[in-house]
Amino acid sequence: MEARILDERKAFIVNGKKDIGCNFDAPAIKCDSDSLSGTVSQRACVYCGARVVLNPITDAFHIVHGPIGCASYTWDIRGSLTSGSDLYRNSFSTDLSDKDIVFGGEKKLAAAIEEIIEKHNPKLIFVYSTCIVGVIGDDVDAVCKQAEKKHGTRVISVKSPGFSGNKSYGYKMACNAILELIEPHKNQAKIKGVNILGDFNLAGEMWIIKNYLREIGIPVVATITGDSSCETLIKAPAAQLNLVQCAGSMTYLAKKMEEEMGIPFVKISFFGVEDTSASLIRIAEAIGSGENIQKAEAFTEMERNKLNSFMDKYKKNLEGKKAAIYVGGGFKAISLIRQFREMGIETVVVGTQTGKKEDYEVMESLVGKDTVILDDANPAELEAFMKQKGADILVGGVKERPLAYKLGIAFCDHNHERKHALAGYEGVINFTEEINLSLNSPVWKMVRG
Repeated sequence: MEARILDERKAFIVNGKKDIGCNFDAPAIKCDSDSLSGTVSQRACVYCGARVVLNPITDAFHIVHGPIGCASYTWDIRGSLTSGSDLYRNSFSTDLSDKDIVFGGEKKLAAAIEEIIEKHNPKLIFVYSTCIVGVIGDDVDAVCKQAEKKHGTRVISVKSPGFSGNKSYGYKMACNAILELIEPHKNQAKIKGVNILGDFNLAGEMWIIKNYLREIGIPVVATITGDSSCETLIKAPAAQLNLVQCAGSMTYLAKKMEEEMGIPFVKISFFGVEDTSASLIRIAEAIGSGENIQKAEAFTEMERNKLNSFMDKYKKNLEGKKAAIYVGGGFKAISLIRQFREMGIETVVVGTQTGKKEDYEVMESLVGKDTVILDDANPAELEAFMKQKGADILVGGVKERPLAYKLGIAFCDHNHERKHALAGYEGVINFTEEINLSLNSPVWKMVRG
């Protein structure tokens, strides 16, 4: 099947052959840009991006300044777990109505902040601006500063009107809010330890990573933001090194902390055997002693050996299959390509919502010359290329699931709603079993037949 691509989208799609009508004379794939109007982008809005990053802070209160519908984007569509407070599971809204849009909503917001402080005595409140607030021009910053001065509670404005950019911009606004929280504490003395940036403790994955670091003798100072709290976040400036797990959401924060607090960072990934092992050794080399490096090498070798026989058991069912990947960030896509390669599965289509140029360069080096690489794809493009390349399974998020089932191919949810861990060595087992069950279900023969 020939994929029919809008002319304006051709620069966002590349592969090793010139049979799909795209712009292969361009020096590199076009990315990190606003979505093309009318293409039904799978990206979410600025508010969504900000909420993704900040929501797992366990003792924070989240006030959504806008219509009640925006407040529905909350904990129940994320699998972030907590070892302490579960306040983050609640969402509060000013529920702006027609009258508020005409006369302004600042008084309503001030009253909402006052009510939460009186009833709950919180340590930290985030106030999110939504699209309508961007239109009517409420001075959310001023309301937050006034409340903070009056009550002594940290009340931080998150500048997230949905139409002011895309999901990546929302990540940046969330990072600015985190910086505002921790900057008063930036002159702490450094201690041995790392911050983990960009893991949101989906299905308890942060706990898995912390256990690995404990095994190799590396202390964790703060987690940003999975299973974090106001108290742990303000300790973050004391760390010696930042580990960036989700590059799309946290590279901006890592760079700011390097500039302003002198904390270097490394990008790591805990998806797949190859990336998990390489990341642990790299962390030990970056911060640890010779003993830490020896522990990391011994631990990763032990875990690899445990998984060898497990993987061999499944390879016969998986070799020769073809996968399509469409996820949020570039680092996750890169790790999935490597995971599939370890299984004997070829990646024939790969795309992301928020990947950067350097991410796509790595992808190109990992996949075959016929693999299609897309930035900010839409359902029509994904459908066309999965058909053209004969994909057997799609790995994506909740928005991609119906597309896979419509085409009669297997699906694996790698998004933030999932309830089982896919990170680390334990995640390799869960991922492999899920891929095997989904790919080899008899239902696909019946559907396609």
